[in-house]
Amino acid sequence: MSVHDAFATAREVRPHAITGQESVAELISHAFPAFVGRQVRTAFELMGRCAAEDHAVFCTMSGAMTPAGLHRSVLVPLVQRGLVDVLTTTGANLYHDAHRVIGHRIREIAPDAGDTMLREARIIRIYDLGFEEDVLLDTDLLFARLMRGPEFQRPMTTWELHALLGRRLAAIEDELGVDQPCLLSACWRAGVPIFVGAPQDGSIFLNVVKLKALYGDAFQLSLDVTQDVHDMAALQWLAQNEGQTAVWILGGGVPKNYTLQGEPTLGQILGLEARGFDVDLQFCVDPVDNGALSSCPAGEGHTWGKVSAECVQTSSVYVHTDVTAVLPFLVHGLFQQGAQRPHKRLLDRMGQARERLAADLAGTAPGLREELERTE
Repeated sequence: MSVHDAFATAREVRPHAITGQESVAELISHAFPAFVGRQVRTAFELMGRCAAEDHAVFCTMSGAMTPAGLHRSVLVPLVQRGLVDVLTTTGANLYHDAHRVIGHRIREIAPDAGDTMLREARIIRIYDLGFEEDVLLDTDLLFARLMRGPEFQRPMTTWELHALLGRRLAAIEDELGVDQPCLLSACWRAGVPIFVGAPQDGSIFLNVVKLKALYGDAFQLSLDVTQDVHDMAALQWLAQNEGQTAVWILGGGVPKNYTLQGEPTLGQILGLEARGFDVDLQFCVDPVDNGALSSCPAGEGHTWGKVSAECVQTSSVYVHTDVTAVLPFLVHGLFQQGAQRPHKRLLDRMGQARERLAADLAGTAPGLREELERTE
């Protein structure tokens, strides 16, 4: 097709007048024709496609999203409706989420309220959110007590740690009659594994440090990061051999790369024919010209084998915005359209994923070992 023919058949920019009677999907379809608005429209269309075509969705979430409540408004409902299958986030997001489980409150404050005065009042600030310092101390005690349990006394991956914590928190929520689950318990109930790529950079792990210092060798929890990376790759290998896969990136940071690196682990490191994610959508405020991973678009990721060529050409969007400003709106539109599907429960299929990867790696392993052991 010639350039002129392609142009002549392109979608016309001709929005309808807004009446106030439109559904979210109708509004996005005709009133978001260009610039960041068009990026938002494309993201909505891709999210709907993932739901309709049953993509395995690997979601990443960085930033202070649980203090802001985005998990309650958006992520937990997505998990409960089977629209998110694997989550990678920060330890901080999981830690701060637990404040509300034990009855503490996070309040709106002015970002210029005066940090020295807030410190004197023992009020912690996250931009325009605030909570009392005792919230941290009580949450530390909660996680430290949970991780003293006998089921925690062994080496484990981050997804195993968070599944155990989710199970314990679900029991606490049931006992207290909590009306809305936290992210850890919601994912455990739905069979969604939670990975944390930098567990030592968060207060849950600081309490691991505390327990090790207090109890020495009697406290035996440790994190097997090698197995953790292996398991992320194994889940992606299983998912892409069973169907289409998608990555939904909420912010950037470590969660983004930890998830995306599963594909080059499969292809470049283990020598398998990994195709990369089939759909890539990102919400991030970072500029794309400073070389940072947080702002890396799909095309750049394709050069690393992280997403497929078709994804770059037809199934990718970088929405240059703060995720808190648009995602609730898009999820509302998805739910208006009835988006929901059975849970894949990949948490329960980790053994199968490991076995599938081991079986397929058996074909490439001899060559990889020969390359490593060859004398120069």
